[in-house]
Amino acid sequence: MGLPMSDPTAWATAMNNLGMAPMGMTGQPLLPDFDPALGMMTGIPPINPMMPGLGIVPPPIPPDMPAVKEIIHCKSCTLFPPNPHLPPPATRERPPGCKTVFVGGLPENGTEQIIMEVFEQCGEVIAIRKSKKNFCHIRFAEEFMVDKALYLSGYRIRLGSSTDKKDTGRLHVDFAQARDDLYEWECKQRMLAREERHRRRLEEERFCPPSPPPVVHYSDHECSIIAEKLKDDTKFSEAVQTLLTWIERGEVNRRTANNFYSMIQSANSHIRRLVNEKAAHEKEMEEAKEKFKLALSGILVQFEQIVAVYHSASKQKAWDHFTKAQRKNISVWCKQAEEIRNIHNDELMGIRREEEMEMSDEEIEDPSEMKETEESALVSQVEALKEENDSLRWQLDAYRNEVELLKQEHGKASRDEDTTKEQQLKLLQQALQGMQQHLLKVQDEYKKREAELEKVREDKLKIETLLETLKEQQSTVDEEDKERDAIDGQGNESSMSRVCACSQEKEGPVEKTLNNSPVKSEREALLVGIISTFLHVHPFGASIEYICSYLQRLDSKICTTEVEVLMTRLQTTFKQELSGVGASLEKKWKFCGFDGLKTT
Repeated sequence: MGLPMSDPTAWATAMNNLGMAPMGMTGQPLLPDFDPALGMMTGIPPINPMMPGLGIVPPPIPPDMPAVKEIIHCKSCTLFPPNPHLPPPATRERPPGCKTVFVGGLPENGTEQIIMEVFEQCGEVIAIRKSKKNFCHIRFAEEFMVDKALYLSGYRIRLGSSTDKKDTGRLHVDFAQARDDLYEWECKQRMLAREERHRRRLEEERFCPPSPPPVVHYSDHECSIIAEKLKDDTKFSEAVQTLLTWIERGEVNRRTANNFYSMIQSANSHIRRLVNEKAAHEKEMEEAKEKFKLALSGILVQFEQIVAVYHSASKQKAWDHFTKAQRKNISVWCKQAEEIRNIHNDELMGIRREEEMEMSDEEIEDPSEMKETEESALVSQVEALKEENDSLRWQLDAYRNEVELLKQEHGKASRDEDTTKEQQLKLLQQALQGMQQHLLKVQDEYKKREAELEKVREDKLKIETLLETLKEQQSTVDEEDKERDAIDGQGNESSMSRVCACSQEKEGPVEKTLNNSPVKSEREALLVGIISTFLHVHPFGASIEYICSYLQRLDSKICTTEVEVLMTRLQTTFKQELSGVGASLEKKWKFCGFDGLKTT
């Protein structure tokens, strides 16, 4: 299978299948509007109503607007669009190089001619494989035609104007995996890989350095030119390469031997020049070494001065005036400066050792200079020992300063611990004081409660004494009535009845208040008044829990049983009603004081 390089559309489609941007042979993009995020090229849109034979497909819709599909009329059938509010039909993962689609939901009476009539408008159909179970497989000529066919997924198809169930169906179009599609896709991939390798080879060859020019063949004219070039210092390397090539080729013979000898002799004359150049470069290198050594020694002197400043600042006189952060920075800087100084010192010592080694070699060669080198070696060793002694002394001072710092920090840490302990003791004392205050408050409340209980007991005793006195009065009155009845006899019954009536009218309220009064204290009277006003506002009644919740807002000591007992005693003022059946049974209290007043 071949793919012409002159067809940019096919080339771009193949590159798109690889997941790469379409590139030409020169590395430039074939299509400037290529979008790698899409499954196809934007230069070849899958749906375009302006293309021939695609009048059934509406123009592309922006992604932020819902897709609205229209009715499609064919010669022998009609396609009705799906509900636009439904989600798009699900599809499987697209196989590589897919040109075949699966079409399900076909009418039972659908034929290949009808299927061809519907799907040939999406592109050239190569083959249709129809099954007996209302589905088929359609293979198109190009891959982008599959995307056009997927547009028809979800459409309802109706053959002619029939409403029979066998003439209707709902299309389901999905990707299908075919061996032919996979084989063609693999062939394209191999072809694209070959083209990519060829393109890379061309790029590599373009960036490779140019090959040296070919060496000319030997002739008397060329020999004279090379002989002149050998004498020139700037063209010597090129001429020597040509001379070497001629000798290796076997151009030397009896006739040309003299010419080659003269050229070799002129090449030999350059040896002295090269030796002189080497000596000049060595001299320059020695001078550079001396300069470097002098500069390095000056740098080391400055490093020693800086380190001395740090050590003097670390002494007790100046160290106490710095803050903790400043001391930390000074110690860090001192360590860094000492490390850099030691590195440079080692480097300078290495240079001096190399010079000593060179000097020892020269002494072996020249025994007359042994004494001078020994003296210089001793001087250098003395200097090195002095420097080591200074560095060790400075390190000792630094260690002393660090020990002092550690002692100071340890003292501060102990002080901090003492302060933390004091704070903890203060907190514990505050907690104890708070607990003592709380205990005092509890004791005061306990005393108040005891005083209230004593008052209640005294009230109870007073009430009991009043009841006893009233009972005694009642008994004396009864005895007097009996004696009068016995003395006056039956003749004085009328007068006695009047006296009794008067005495009953006088003593009746007393007896009622003493024997039959349900309200036993002023507090109960207040509760009766408050409950009466509350139930008067609620004419349909209220539960005992609702009433107690209202009373507990006024006095939290009121309990439910106390209120219920009081209301049961006052049957002429409060009335209990039951409503509901079974689990929904409710007990409600109502105010009936006005009705009780009429009856009494």
